[in-house]
Amino acid sequence: MTQSSESRFERGARALFEIDGAGGQKVVDSLADIAPDFARYIIEFPFGDIYSRPGLDLRSREIATIAALTALGNATPQLKVHIQAGLNVGLSRNEIVEIIMQMAVYAGFPAALNGLFAAKEVFQQEHSLAA
Repeated sequence: MTQSSESRFERGARALFEIDGAGGQKVVDSLADIAPDFARYIIEFPFGDIYSRPGLDLRSREIATIAALTALGNATPQLKVHIQAGLNVGLSRNEIVEIIMQMAVYAGFPAALNGLFAAKEVFQQEHSLAA
């Protein structure tokens, strides 16, 4: 990893905005009154340390994240944020659907079905914002 004068927090905040846009900031803001330290950890570790590493582009990282969250089957709010993030970093709706459908093989039909319904909600919300 290259050294930079940028702190973990600064690097993470930049990555969070680039990947999740306003959705990521909403998650961080929603923690301000209950667990501000946890919000900082989210910025510093996943985004400042992991997402900012070389080796995978953001598109590839979101493919992995969407697949993992779908496979978990119990992280729908986070899956929705990362489906939107996938769109933000260049995944198409069709690619996202295919990623989620692929998880039926490894995580089962219920997990894939829940993921597809989450994607449908994100796509509908995005469509209504664009209209």
